[in-house]
Amino acid sequence: MMARFLSDFTTRVSGIERGDDGLEAHERIVASNPRSVPPTTPPPHSTSRSNHDVAPSRDTYHSVRIRRRSSHELNDRFIPETLSLDPRAAYNRISESISPSSSSHRLRTVIPSDSDAQQDQANHTYKSLLASELFPESSLEEASMSSSASTPPQTPTKRRIFSYSSPGASGSRSSNRNRPGLDSPSHEAYSTSPLRNTSQRLLTSPQRPVRVVGKTPYKVLDAPDLADDFYLNLVDWSSTNILGVGLASCVYLWSAETSQVTRLLDLTAEDDSITALSWVQHGSTLAIGTKRGLVHIWDANTCTRIRSISGHTHRVGSLSWSGHTLASGSKDRSIHLRDTRTCDNSYREFSGHRQEVCGLKYSVLQPTFLASGGNDNKLFVWDERKIRISSANAVPSFGPQFQATAALHKFHEHTAAVKAIAWSPHALGILGSGGGTQDKKLRFWNTGTGLKISELDTGSQVCNLTWSLNSNEVISTHGFSSTQTQNQICIWRYPSLDQTATFSGHTHRVLYLAMSPDGRTIVTGAGDETLRFWAALPERKDSKREKRAEDVMGRIR
Repeated sequence: MMARFLSDFTTRVSGIERGDDGLEAHERIVASNPRSVPPTTPPPHSTSRSNHDVAPSRDTYHSVRIRRRSSHELNDRFIPETLSLDPRAAYNRISESISPSSSSHRLRTVIPSDSDAQQDQANHTYKSLLASELFPESSLEEASMSSSASTPPQTPTKRRIFSYSSPGASGSRSSNRNRPGLDSPSHEAYSTSPLRNTSQRLLTSPQRPVRVVGKTPYKVLDAPDLADDFYLNLVDWSSTNILGVGLASCVYLWSAETSQVTRLLDLTAEDDSITALSWVQHGSTLAIGTKRGLVHIWDANTCTRIRSISGHTHRVGSLSWSGHTLASGSKDRSIHLRDTRTCDNSYREFSGHRQEVCGLKYSVLQPTFLASGGNDNKLFVWDERKIRISSANAVPSFGPQFQATAALHKFHEHTAAVKAIAWSPHALGILGSGGGTQDKKLRFWNTGTGLKISELDTGSQVCNLTWSLNSNEVISTHGFSSTQTQNQICIWRYPSLDQTATFSGHTHRVLYLAMSPDGRTIVTGAGDETLRFWAALPERKDSKREKRAEDVMGRIR
């Protein structure tokens, strides 16, 4: 008996020293000596008597004492633990979700949730209201009703966290002078609202309207064999509302008006595959790049091949049009410019990249300016006028001997492959670019001065970039990320770079992006072999005016 008592006592003392939970220690004691504690034992200070009034044993007092003593009570003071709290869940408005245990068994219509901008605006209003109620002495002039930008994770910068100052007598006098006295009817003592006057003004002040953006795709198409390759460009949308998609060795055309699918090209017999697609700005001409370094030009209306062009020694991963001029970028590190009106195989060449050219884009406002991005982390801006050949003929003759090695601008700040390139259709000479996995940044350049305008750390690989035709916004698609959120589509307001909305749904990197000719819809493709259509962009203002005029004329008639 003495040995059993010493072992139980040692177990209790060791549990108290380790700070174990009292309930767990008590369960270990009962397991080691089940006879020491009766099944039903009233507390020692209880006044009620049960049917089995049994005096508590010595082990019971120890178990009660251990149960009451927790790890926090062993310290000299209690410090709450806040690491496990979610700040967004604690201070932000969380959107309500339908409970799965709802008693209603009716079919529910999935309504797209509000955009991130609306959620951020509500969160910003709530935080400002909370600050005005908790800290009435602080100034609320800094709190505005504009939506705060929800930017992705960025590298933290050094800034002052605490500041110490002594309020002067003049400051206190001025603050007291501005406060309404008891004789004033606007004093808070006479208010019937539970909120302060500053909070009421905050809630009643006008808010900037936020565009409602649907967060779910309105159409999803299967795209089997859609390559999961960062360096390819396999999706493009024509001005005639035809979507071209390259799947393995075939090119398919999908009509947005009739939803009909047509197979345009099949290179299976030639042992070749599709690596790039690009529609001419106006018309039905489609340029197709292949793995063997060929460029095929097709007429989509008649489904006939116009011509095939050779010259590259490796795959053609990027294509871009400027009028009748077609630029092609290849893995052989060269850029070829061809006039498609000629029948010969002549071309002009830009050379300067040291690795594969994976991004090409002509400027809409400056048709002679071409931006190229490569796997060597370089972004170049070329001007065709630097190598334009003076000739009396209407159609000049070009040859491979005409090369240009000096670019107009060379930007070296990206630290990963530059595939995402977009020219602004609203401002002259504004160019946007995005870096790959090791960079994760959006950068904007002024090609007139050759200087960087701004940059933004997106926190994830930038796969594609395009500029909205109807609003001054930039759309980017993303892949690998340093955070939990991956494979997103983001809309940024330029030049503030505030995030308007984000979309998610792809399970792989969003490598392909195209915009409809009306500028209201974008389509994204990923390695999950799906094409998703998003009604993400606003309507053009001119079309709104035309619709209003048509409605007025219809009413008059």
